[in-house]
Amino acid sequence: MGRRRLSLPETAAGGAIPDPFPPDLQWPFGRLEFLTRDEVRSSAYEIFFIACRSTSAGGRLAFATGDNHEGAKTVAGAKNMVVVSRLKQSLGLRSRKTRSMVGAKPMTSAEIMRRQMGAAEQTDGRLRKTLARCLVGPQMPKKVESLVLPMELLRRIKTSEFADADEYRLWQLRQLKLLEAGLVSHPFAPVDRSPAASSLSEMARSTELQIDVRALSATVMALAWRSVEVCHWADGYPLNVHLYLSLLRAIFDLRDQTVVLDEVDELLELIKKTWNVLGLNRMIHNVCFTWVLFERYVTTGEIEQDLLSATLVMLRHVSEDAMKAERELGYSRALSAIASMYAWAENKLMDYHGGFDKNATKNVVTLAVLAAEMLSQHVPAAAAAAGSSFAAADLIERCIESSARRAFTKLDESGDAGGNSMMVEVEDDPSETLMYVAAQTKEMARVEKDVYAPILGQWHPCPATIAAITLHACFDTYFKRYVSKMAGCLSSESMRALQTVSELDKYLVQMAHDDDGHGGKQLIPYDVNSIVIGLVTEWMDDRLRIGAECVRRARDSEAWNPGSKNEPYAQSAVDLMKLAKGTVDGLIEIHQRWPMSEPLQHLADGIDRLVHQYASFLATSCGAGTKEGYMPSLPPLTRCSQDKRLLHQLLLNLNCGVGGSNGEAAAAAVTTPARAMTRVRPTTSGATQRLYVRLNTLHYMLGVLHSIDRSLAQHGKQRHIIGHRRVRSSSFDRAYPAVESAVVHVTELYKHKARAEPGFKLIKPQRQHSYIIHTRTRRDTTRWRDAPHNHQHRLQDLDRTRYKVSDQDHQMERRRPNAKACHLDTPDATRLHLAPEGSTMN
Repeated sequence: MGRRRLSLPETAAGGAIPDPFPPDLQWPFGRLEFLTRDEVRSSAYEIFFIACRSTSAGGRLAFATGDNHEGAKTVAGAKNMVVVSRLKQSLGLRSRKTRSMVGAKPMTSAEIMRRQMGAAEQTDGRLRKTLARCLVGPQMPKKVESLVLPMELLRRIKTSEFADADEYRLWQLRQLKLLEAGLVSHPFAPVDRSPAASSLSEMARSTELQIDVRALSATVMALAWRSVEVCHWADGYPLNVHLYLSLLRAIFDLRDQTVVLDEVDELLELIKKTWNVLGLNRMIHNVCFTWVLFERYVTTGEIEQDLLSATLVMLRHVSEDAMKAERELGYSRALSAIASMYAWAENKLMDYHGGFDKNATKNVVTLAVLAAEMLSQHVPAAAAAAGSSFAAADLIERCIESSARRAFTKLDESGDAGGNSMMVEVEDDPSETLMYVAAQTKEMARVEKDVYAPILGQWHPCPATIAAITLHACFDTYFKRYVSKMAGCLSSESMRALQTVSELDKYLVQMAHDDDGHGGKQLIPYDVNSIVIGLVTEWMDDRLRIGAECVRRARDSEAWNPGSKNEPYAQSAVDLMKLAKGTVDGLIEIHQRWPMSEPLQHLADGIDRLVHQYASFLATSCGAGTKEGYMPSLPPLTRCSQDKRLLHQLLLNLNCGVGGSNGEAAAAAVTTPARAMTRVRPTTSGATQRLYVRLNTLHYMLGVLHSIDRSLAQHGKQRHIIGHRRVRSSSFDRAYPAVESAVVHVTELYKHKARAEPGFKLIKPQRQHSYIIHTRTRRDTTRWRDAPHNHQHRLQDLDRTRYKVSDQDHQMERRRPNAKACHLDTPDATRLHLAPEGSTMN
């Protein structure tokens, strides 16, 4: 009958490594290949139980509880007895003020340890029987450290002491794996690949329920007693450290993982009894205890600052131990925990803006500095592997620069005023994003100066200066990226953003100067004033280029047709003057936030030049100035008969708009034959209509120029400060004369047209001093009515031109007493005011 085999579950090996283990913390003590965390804890408790035994005269075994140890004292109080731990007081750890109880009785240290280690009472019973059998016989060793405990347990514990065969086999395999780890994988002294080692490894990996205990015992003893004087089976590194860390973790309360039990003094005294078996001493104990406190702080989310403070206290003891000359190889290996602690602290300090408060930052910096000093003095290999200086000042400077850069990078990538992606926001309006980033950078610098600089100043002479220089350089790179994008959307918001940048620049320079008298000299200012002038000049030049292109298009394609009935002037002039007005208003708005006289005068000169060019082009577009070119041709005959009284009256009224020989011809037309009597008033020619559009355009340009001139004059009075040159009161020295000259030229052509074309006349309404050019169209209209017309346009402020259109060649139309205007009912009639209000006509 073959031997039974057991199917074993797959378990993750790792020894005493916590699961899950923080990814930013490096495990310093090496790994165990086959033992799991639970298996290491169970084996550690067995070693602890055997090591803490004591014998009385009668041979009975008792647990040394350590209740009366002077390290802790018990204070009788109310219902429970309060244990005051001197160790916790020295480490600055908070007390629970209660003692562990079983019913109405306080628990002994042995009971507390069994509960903390998760051991069952059956385990204690098996261990107690094994210990009694091992230490009673005359041929048995009397010292616990002389026992190879797993071998003794395999020899004396039977299957009947377990609930079933599977539980026994799992226990059996754990003992075999512990023997393999202590004697083959991680021995105290290196072992050759002897037949004994190979045989032990095969037995540990076997799935058979039955093992040859005698053969196993011979193999184990041969490996454990290689040194005649001392038995080595659990004192090899890192197995001994894994076992000891499992015992040390029992000092933390199971209900609150961040709290150390008040009975810690008693428990540690018991745990120290395992030093002989595990090959440890006080120096290695201090390193392991320091690591356990630090490990618990990190694995519980870095929320309990008392644990980090206790770690610092223990780290100073470790530093004192490291100064001693006598150090074992095991101690040098244990110091690798200090390298892991330093790596964690340095990584955190490289981004201390990311979430550390004031107290945590101080403790982490202290941890990093102490660990760096120990590594540089006592672990040269770690210092060489780091590749950077362990000097405190150099470490702090690296951390400040790195943390400031990381914080600014996070702000650049994800921080924005509206909560959206910064890159999208920049495309829409870079000014808003720039203001937000500048404000956040200033706040970052303030926190650095007020919160972190006093802490870091203990190890660095000028931490605020380093932070100011780093933030200044980061923002300078960011600022240059967006200066070019701001030129296309220059506005008052852009100026406000640039003003915020200027304030940030001054704040950082002053911050560096206050921390270090020469720190401000290392910062090169952003020179925002030059950037503003450059952006404004570029923006103005771009607008002026658009205006020049508008004038060029007008020269090429302007037909002098009215844009609409409400705007009877050239569209090119509307585009040009709207551009000029908008640019001036925008620059004045910018100027209110950032005073500067040169760009404002430069813009006024550019507008003056463009209007001068447009007015000159408008005057020359009328032709060479020959009045004969505006003489209209005779109109075609109509079907009107000579007996039409209304026609007769209209022909008589033509005398109001003509004079001289034309008047005589009109009088003769009344007495002519029927062919002559059929004539109606000729229509207005296209050239004449375009003439009216030119006059309306000049009127519109004068109005806008006057508005711009008033805006510049008012702003100049408001912003007139000593040291800033005002824009001169008359900003358009060439534009006004050019428009005036064009008005003179077009008006002279109009006057000749008024004589030559008998289809229109000047109307002077009552109670007004403006004149209306009244024209007839080809539409056959036979009614007069009293009503205002939609196409009256007034040339205001023509007193600048010092021009008046004389009415000596025009007769005034008779008006009824209460009539406002008497004109033909023609929707497309064109009427223009050519004389200024308030003037008198001769």
